[in-house]
Amino acid sequence: MTTSRSRFNFTALVYILPLTLALLLLVVLPLLYVGAMSFMGRGAYGGTIRRFTVDAYESLADFTYLKAVGRSICMALKSSVLCILLGYPFTFIVARKWKKSGKLLMFLLMIPVYTSSLARLYSLVIMFNSSGLINTALMKLHIISSPLQMLYTNGSITIGLVQYLLPFAVMPLYSSIEKLDEATIEASYDLGAGKIKTFIKVILPMTFPGIIAAFIILFVPAIGTYFITDVIGGGTVYMIGNIICNQFLSARNWPLGAALSVCVVIFILLMLYLYSRIGNLDDLGAM
Repeated sequence: MTTSRSRFNFTALVYILPLTLALLLLVVLPLLYVGAMSFMGRGAYGGTIRRFTVDAYESLADFTYLKAVGRSICMALKSSVLCILLGYPFTFIVARKWKKSGKLLMFLLMIPVYTSSLARLYSLVIMFNSSGLINTALMKLHIISSPLQMLYTNGSITIGLVQYLLPFAVMPLYSSIEKLDEATIEASYDLGAGKIKTFIKVILPMTFPGIIAAFIILFVPAIGTYFITDVIGGGTVYMIGNIICNQFLSARNWPLGAALSVCVVIFILLMLYLYSRIGNLDDLGAM
């Protein structure tokens, strides 16, 4: 009995040790270093000075950073909600109506994930610029007399975020919708509930964990992604990710960049904690 248990423990250790070491070296230690850096002083020519200070966190009260944080949260919320609103009907039809071809359709949907993100973003630039496809078509149809300003706006950045994040919304939604209890849905119909009432009272609460999971998966990268605003925003619209990048690369204020990064990590951890609390609820229909 003891030999079997020790053999099991050794086998389990062999399996988890590489992953544990990778997480420590690539995730935990860098995060700890960034956290320590946020309490250091700024060097005269960049970098850090090893002295304890909270100057970086005091600088976060500046209106510029608060505005960037607010804009980042708003855009992340908008893009996440839009992805779920667009992805839920598609996923519902694929999972419930087209079960035989559902796996193939999901695979086709995930293909853009494996292509270059910059290539997909520049396709939007080609569409949205003043001489792009949309403006050219509208002008030839005499709907507009001069090109519309579609690039370098909050709307174009939101569309870019939706285009980039939409495939990630479908996977948790598909997993949740595919596991719907048919007996519960049939019971709702037998008790006189129509399709709309059954969807609102039965199907939607049953798929609520998948919706929350999709929202978390979308919101976390949306709030920190900065290359989308650089490409489609043209450097005129700043989100928190852009400011962090600029603090490390341009302004060379590493403690401030680290402090901003720590705040983003804490916010993300709070979101994950909220999801874990919601995911443990037994009766989601009561919400």
